[in-house]
This record gives sequence, structure tokens and C-alpha cells, in this order.
Amino acid sequence: MSAGTLRLLFSAQQIQKRIHEMGAQIDKDYPDGALHLVCILKGACFFLADLARAIERDVVIDFMGISSYGRGTTTSGAVKLTKDLDLAVENVHVLLVEDIVDTGLTLNYLMNTLQQRKPRSIRVAALLDKPERRQRPVKVSYVGFEIPDEFVVGYGLDFAERYRNLQDVCVLEGPQVA
Repeated sequence: MSAGTLRLLFSAQQIQKRIHEMGAQIDKDYPDGALHLVCILKGACFFLADLARAIERDVVIDFMGISSYGRGTTTSGAVKLTKDLDLAVENVHVLLVEDIVDTGLTLNYLMNTLQQRKPRSIRVAALLDKPERRQRPVKVSYVGFEIPDEFVVGYGLDFAERYRNLQDVCVLEGPQVA
């Protein structure tokens, strides 16, 4: 597989600045009590770590694993839970932390799954939002950046498990993403 070429979309500095703005808004929106951050693995782990440090209130961190892409560049449409929460979320404020919201299929599945567990509230924070690809309506309360319909990697986002460790978010261009 060829490596493809990378075109910078957002620098590490732009990402960190925006995350700090998001953290300040989250602090304002949740006036008291702990906030349960639920990181969607694997892509959101970098975003979660920085967002959690940007939030000044108490946070509890948990993880869920979801699969809908496999090794391709487009969603398969079939969503499957690969790791469930370790902690109960009944009667607590939950903030789902996503790397990217694309078709809305995964997020719609997650929201339905978590609603059944009766949290006090559920909101979504996403580093990236690609609204033109929506197949299901979803509400994203905190958006880092809105992006066009291009395949992006870096800062946790991958192509076949590669590029997650890039500090920037880049568009992956080349024959493998066509």
C-alpha cells in the first residue's frame, strides 16, 4: 500500500486553541457535579486527553469501542459495539467525545444505546464534523472544526491504523483514498 500524500488541514496549534475554547464552553454549560466523558475508541483518545485537561471541573472518563469502517475509507454502514462502558451512567451528565461525525450512523447508534441507560443528559463533543455526509440526523453540541467531504488523518484519525500519531489533522490524498 502506498503512503499517499498529506495536505495540512489544521495544525497542532489550531487544534489546541480550539480545544481550549471548547473546554471553557463546556465548563460554562455544566455548572455543577462531575461530568462523565465517554471516549469513542480509538480515534478520539487524543482529543479526549486534551479536552479533559481543558475542562476545569471534575470529570470521570470511560471508553466505548465502536466499529463501522474496518480498513476502508468509507463507513460500512454496519455499526457494532466492540467495547462497552465500565461505569454506570444512570442519572449523570454524559459527554460523548468523538473524533469525527460523518454519516451520523455511529453516533445515532451510540445515542440510542446510551439513552436506554437513563443518563441525566447526553451531549456530543466532536473534534471534526462533516455535515454534508449525514445519513442520520444527529446533534453535535461542541464542534472543533467543520470540514468538507475529504478523508482526514492525524490526531487520532487513521487510515488502516496508520497516521494516528500525527500532531496535525491532514487530508490524505492518493489512489488508496479515491
